[in-house]
Amino acid sequence: MDEFTLDARLQADCLPIARLELCDLLLMNDARWPWLILVPRVAGAVEIHLLSANEQELLADETSRVAAILSGVSSCETINSAALGNIVRQLHIHVVGRSEGDAGWPGPVWGHGQRLPYDRNDGAQLADAVRKELT
Repeated sequence: MDEFTLDARLQADCLPIARLELCDLLLMNDARWPWLILVPRVAGAVEIHLLSANEQELLADETSRVAAILSGVSSCETINSAALGNIVRQLHIHVVGRSEGDAGWPGPVWGHGQRLPYDRNDGAQLADAVRKELT
């Protein structure tokens, strides 16, 4: 059986936050949006419908929980959640806080402008706020 390994692009673009029951929780290193990513620790997973029923249920629960947390710790007006595998094939769920007038409003965050990495303190503060709510 294959061992789970986080895709190198996700490792390069994200900061680790926590290990949940099914997923690794990451912070996209882009300060333009509060943007979390859930990556199920299932070797070779590329599509939600290919997960077991139990894994699908856990993924839905963890996505909902993380969306609620992000809504509470950020000033966003709405949450966008999506699984896109066009560039990074490894299954991962984007949970992005959006607000009218943000850097890409009303369009998608993908492919919009240049990524603006967090300064060390701001990224750490958001990660810590999310971690606190997870406990």
